[in-house]
Amino acid sequence: MVVGEISQERDLIIIGGGPGGYSAAIRAAQLGLPVTLIEQADLGGVCLNKGCIPSKVFTYAAKKQAETAHMKELGLPTGDGTFDLEKLVSYKSKVTEQLRKGVEALCKANKVEVLKGKAGLIAEDRVGVENGHQFDIYVFKQAIIATGSTPVLPQGLPKNSERILLSHEMFDLQELPEHLIVYGNDYISLEVATSFHALGAKVTILLEQAAAFPFDESITKELNRLLKKKKIKAIKEAVIQSAEETEDGVRVMFTAGEKEEEVTGSHLFVAGSRQPNVQDLGINRFGVEQTSEGFVKVNGNMQSSVPSIYGIGDVTEGPLLAVKAIKQGKAAVEAIAGGKPEVDLTFLPTIVHSVPPIASAGLTEQQARELGIDIRVGQFALGGNGYAMITGKKDGFVKVISDVSNEIVLGIHMIGEGAVELSSTFVQLLEMAAKEEDVKFPAYAHPSFNEGLLESAEGLIGQAIHMVPKK
Repeated sequence: MVVGEISQERDLIIIGGGPGGYSAAIRAAQLGLPVTLIEQADLGGVCLNKGCIPSKVFTYAAKKQAETAHMKELGLPTGDGTFDLEKLVSYKSKVTEQLRKGVEALCKANKVEVLKGKAGLIAEDRVGVENGHQFDIYVFKQAIIATGSTPVLPQGLPKNSERILLSHEMFDLQELPEHLIVYGNDYISLEVATSFHALGAKVTILLEQAAAFPFDESITKELNRLLKKKKIKAIKEAVIQSAEETEDGVRVMFTAGEKEEEVTGSHLFVAGSRQPNVQDLGINRFGVEQTSEGFVKVNGNMQSSVPSIYGIGDVTEGPLLAVKAIKQGKAAVEAIAGGKPEVDLTFLPTIVHSVPPIASAGLTEQQARELGIDIRVGQFALGGNGYAMITGKKDGFVKVISDVSNEIVLGIHMIGEGAVELSSTFVQLLEMAAKEEDVKFPAYAHPSFNEGLLESAEGLIGQAIHMVPKK
């Protein structure tokens, strides 16, 4: 290892080139701040290269595969070939490469200095960067930690298995699972379960919680109905005790309630827990406060207990989502530049690119009732929507919850086609403290899935046109 004799000075250093890190770097450049971005692997981070983007390639392919029957109804050619996983993986690589090159070009165009190497903080104002045999030291005014997180298998499960997989490994498979066992109830577990089922795998889901899924009860009920319709077996209150590879698959031993049971499959996907990537940064040596799980504690400006060091994204507490990292990254550099940004994750939407997709924002019906709020509920089934009928995407509904006392919308939940795209509208309505009239007043394109939102809002007072009146 060659150690640089003279330390170099930088104003702002960002450690980690994922969505939060590169967004922060570009925003810093836009604000006139000289910025250096350090990434030890590929720009875009795990999200672009192994997580968010690859998984959505698979969910998009699954969505298209699920449309085959309807395409035949429309008289469109569907082909008689079988699903080609190799081609899908190749397409995934093509998409991630193009997006990665796009990020690289954006950093270059914004004059962001990008350094390749593994970074480690060696003081409150300096970082060491190791790249092969080269080791350089940089003195900074501010640094932002944006190193993300890593999924971790539960204790007792074998590591480095070709058949027991975490999220960053699932979309590199070279063969389609014959029988995929999914252990988890979060968004990625649902995406994996429904997409691989649509692509031709048999799927069994093991759910630790009795309530099954963390959504509004109506969404959970509809989701369970659709899983049953698809013949995806869901076992509740299931806790894996052990798993082992066999000659041609994997054997999973688990308890369901008080019963000991066993299921065999070709592959096991485990959602696992996520650990912030801060262990090798050395932040504990000079007083950066962390939670018991290792997350960096930050204030409203993403500043840690050490004023010169900030944390964003998965290294901080809260939902481990790219959208949070991006929002926090922009806010951190805006604060460093002297601005007064605000990060409020109250209405951060829950998004699932499942088949069909799910979007949820604000209070669930159960949460509102537990708070003692007198509520109105409007729920419109997509089966009554003209465009849903045209496209054959009739499963699901839109649900609006409002406060009777002031008619303010408290929560909006949807399962069905268009949910992800409509989620931004849900959040905007909640952020502006919209009233029922604010939802009903605009003109909605016809025919469109958007009309489902209008009908559910009108249904709050029994005025939905395409809904049978309640008795």
